[in-house]
Amino acid sequence: MKVHHLLTTGVLMLSLAAGNALAQDDKVKKQAELRKVTQTTLEKFYKADPKLKAEVAKAPGYAVFTTYGLSFLIGGAGGKGLAHDNKTKKTTYMDMAQVSAGLQIGAAETETLIVFKSAKAMEEFVNKGWEFGGGGGAQAGAGGKSVGAAGGENVVADALYYTLTKNGLQAGGAIAGTKFWKDKELN
Repeated sequence: MKVHHLLTTGVLMLSLAAGNALAQDDKVKKQAELRKVTQTTLEKFYKADPKLKAEVAKAPGYAVFTTYGLSFLIGGAGGKGLAHDNKTKKTTYMDMAQVSAGLQIGAAETETLIVFKSAKAMEEFVNKGWEFGGGGGAQAGAGGKSVGAAGGENVVADALYYTLTKNGLQAGGAIAGTKFWKDKELN
């Protein structure tokens, strides 16, 4: 009977260790994919507005998000991204969600670049998240390319905020609430 318990305990311990190793491997793969998407997105922003490359390089840090959303009077969007501290080289993986209401219509995959103007703004973004709202306009994209420039520059909480519509169409004006927070699964 003791041998049976020892074998059962051993098998249970091995399966728990294997499960943890698989989860860790999945986490590393997801982090690598987000870093790859971020680099590709940064290149798109640099192509749309070459001065952004210097702004990102000299900034305390930046964040990049890819979101997917739908809207018809009311709307919602969600996505993933990361924030990178240029001084410490630390990367924090994050999530994003948005709800909106107003005269709007669209379905789009959007890429967002946030360039922090101060270390404090970056720290607050990473540790507390952000919530903000407002805005309007029109943007279109197809085949992974945005029509027009880098979506304009908005100043929010001591940071520059840029958007590109990768695929889809967005038009109208709305009141929006956006929330960013740390991804507990990937950090």
